[in-house]
Amino acid sequence: MIRFKSFTINIRGRLTEISRPQVMAIINATPDSFYAGSRTTPDEAARRVAKAIADGADMIDVGACSTRPGAEVPTAAEEIERLRPVMAAIREAAPEIPVSVDTYRADVARAAVSEMGADIINDVSGGLLDPDMIHAVANLRVPYILMHMRGTPATMQQFTDYPDGVTAGVISELSPRIRAMRDAGIADIIIDPGLGFAKTPEQNFTLLRDTPALIEAFGLPVLIGLSRKSMLTRTLGITPAEALEATVAADTIAMMLGAAILRVHDPLPCRQSVELFTRTFPLKP
Repeated sequence: MIRFKSFTINIRGRLTEISRPQVMAIINATPDSFYAGSRTTPDEAARRVAKAIADGADMIDVGACSTRPGAEVPTAAEEIERLRPVMAAIREAAPEIPVSVDTYRADVARAAVSEMGADIINDVSGGLLDPDMIHAVANLRVPYILMHMRGTPATMQQFTDYPDGVTAGVISELSPRIRAMRDAGIADIIIDPGLGFAKTPEQNFTLLRDTPALIEAFGLPVLIGLSRKSMLTRTLGITPAEALEATVAADTIAMMLGAAILRVHDPLPCRQSVELFTRTFPLKP
């Protein structure tokens, strides 16, 4: 087990020290996200955010373009227009909470940060689907969540062959991306191994188990996003709606292996798990 290591992150020009695992609550401004319980409308957004904060969320992650296989892909303009009212509702309800926007488009990232008050960019493609993304994030001076994926959300499950093993493959493919981001001037990078993206269920569990190897390889905080995903539902023969208990168990495993951020649909049980974990394994000062 690797104990949690505190880290700092620049939010709106203020260096913030993170001293325990963070709970990132998912809010989707999409009509077709794989888990219906995460979908919201502008009218519901403020209430959903207030509840997420009351339930212990440390961060909010907002997406307006579903990345599930087969999802309809909106244009960048449509994605921005989906985001705008939801972000306005979030900022009115919670001006101070860090908000990340889940997008792989540079134009959406610029609008989200410059016009809507987003603090972090969360890119499922790791900068590969829009070559302008790295420079956009560097110019915006915001933290960047670098996720591993191959292909596109529509084609990714065709690319699950990792001759040297999935963990070695993820490390070797993320390493040049990190160098490019450092060269561009991105200061704060968070690693997401991309569970469920171009991985088989078995490879997902291997990557989860190898979270310490990712931490050692990069020396960066690792985000784990497995909430209600198919690696859990297919393994247990359940639906996403039935996967809360499995998510809590898997997130606890991730914490025991050193995960810094847990991206979840249900912040309350995750926050309770964090509290019990930090009580059982006191964190380093």
